[in-house]
Amino acid sequence: MLTEKLRSMLLVPEIEAAVNAVADRVGEYDSWGYSPEASKLYFSLAYRIFQYFRPEVHGIENMPTGRVLVIPNHSGQFPFDAITVAVACLVKAHPPRLVRAMAERWFPTLPFVNIAFSRCGVTVGDPVNARNLLEAENALLVFPEGARGSGKTWDHRYQLAHFGRGFMRLSLQTGAPVVPVAVIGAEESIVSVHDAPTLASALGMPYFPIPALLPILGPLAYLPLPTRFSITFGEPMRFSGPFDDEDEVIDQKVAVVKQRVQTMVDDGVARRDSIF
Repeated sequence: MLTEKLRSMLLVPEIEAAVNAVADRVGEYDSWGYSPEASKLYFSLAYRIFQYFRPEVHGIENMPTGRVLVIPNHSGQFPFDAITVAVACLVKAHPPRLVRAMAERWFPTLPFVNIAFSRCGVTVGDPVNARNLLEAENALLVFPEGARGSGKTWDHRYQLAHFGRGFMRLSLQTGAPVVPVAVIGAEESIVSVHDAPTLASALGMPYFPIPALLPILGPLAYLPLPTRFSITFGEPMRFSGPFDDEDEVIDQKVAVVKQRVQTMVDDGVARRDSIF
C-alpha cells in the first residue's frame, strides 16, 4: 500500500479532478472492476506517458455524451495509442469521458497489469461486456484491427489491417454512434521489422516484435522513442439496420468506417512536419 504522502506526490491534480467528475456518474467499483479511487493513480501514471508523447489533440469536441464507440487505428507494438486516446478523452473532453477499452483475451493472464487495467475500466473484448457497457451509457474504445494492427511491421506502417465486424454489430444493436479516430506517431515510437511468431507462441503473446534497433541497443530497443503523437477525433457516424444482418451487409458498413479512419490517417501523416 502506498503511503498517503507518496500517493499525493504521484497524483496529477488534473486527473484527479477529471476522475471525480466521472465518478459522479459512474459510482465506486462497478461490475467490471473499475474503481474511481484506484484509477486516479493509474491514470496519473498514464498521464505522464501522455506527456512523454506530447500529443496534439484535434476534434475532441466531436466526442458526444452518452454511449459511443471510439474507433482508432492501432499501431506501436505496445498500447501507447490506447493510453493516449484514453487520457485525451479524460482530460480534454468536456465533460470528461472515461473510455472503457476492450482488451485482448490474454491480458487477464498478465500479473499486476490485469488488476491495473480493470481498475482503470479496461475489460475483455467480449460482446456481452461491450453491449452492457454501452447500454449503461459508457464510451467504448475498440481497435477493430486487434493485434494485427498493433503488431504491424515498418513496411505496413499506417496501412490499416482488416477490421472486424464486432464493433458495427454493437453499434447497430445499441444505437451507439461511431467516432473514428486517427493516431499518428505511434508507428515510429518502436520500429518493428519482424514478428517472431514462435517466440510469441511460447510466451502466450499474440505477436513478438523485433525492433530495428535491437542489434544496437539490446533490450533498450523496446523503449519507445519520444515521437510526437497527433490524435484526431472525427465527426460521429451513425448506422442503421439489423445488428444480426448478413456478414456481407455488415462488412459494407465496416468498410465505410475503415475508409474514414484510413483517410484521416493519411491526412494526418501528410500534414505533420516532423515525427518529433
